[in-house]
Amino acid sequence: MKFTPFSIKNQEFGRSVRGFDKEEVKTYLEKLSDEVERIQNENSKLNSEIEKMNSRIEQYQRIEKNLQTTLLSAQESSTKAVESARKQTALLIKESELKASQIIEEAKEKANEIRDAVLKLREEKKLLVAKLKAMVETQSSLIEISFKERMIDENHEIDFTSAKKDLDSKINADEILEKLL
Repeated sequence: MKFTPFSIKNQEFGRSVRGFDKEEVKTYLEKLSDEVERIQNENSKLNSEIEKMNSRIEQYQRIEKNLQTTLLSAQESSTKAVESARKQTALLIKESELKASQIIEEAKEKANEIRDAVLKLREEKKLLVAKLKAMVETQSSLIEISFKERMIDENHEIDFTSAKKDLDSKINADEILEKLL
């Protein structure tokens, strides 16, 4: 049976021959009713507080769960960002190494082209010098022949050996080439 302050106050007792003092029982029941009412009010307040506390606990648990989810998400994002940065760095390094290798290869090719061009120019110079020397010697021979013919035409008797030495000393093909170059 559930007791309430009202049921306690209105409780009727059966009478017997030697019964209880009605006033005393009534006073006792009123005190008991007041105490039960006080306990029920206190219990009601405590239950209300418990509900409020449970509501707060649930709210804090939701906040904690959200924080944990956010923290995990942040950790995953951080891990992905670090991994992405590593991959990007590795890719940049690889691209830089490849570009550097290409630049070095191009520089080597240019150096080889320049070396080949220099060698070709040296060969052309040698060939040109040889041609010029041959031309100078040919011209020298022509001048010598022309000189001899003129001398013969004029009937001059000249020592051709000494005249040739004079002419050779005046016409030196190597000196002419040096002056030209």
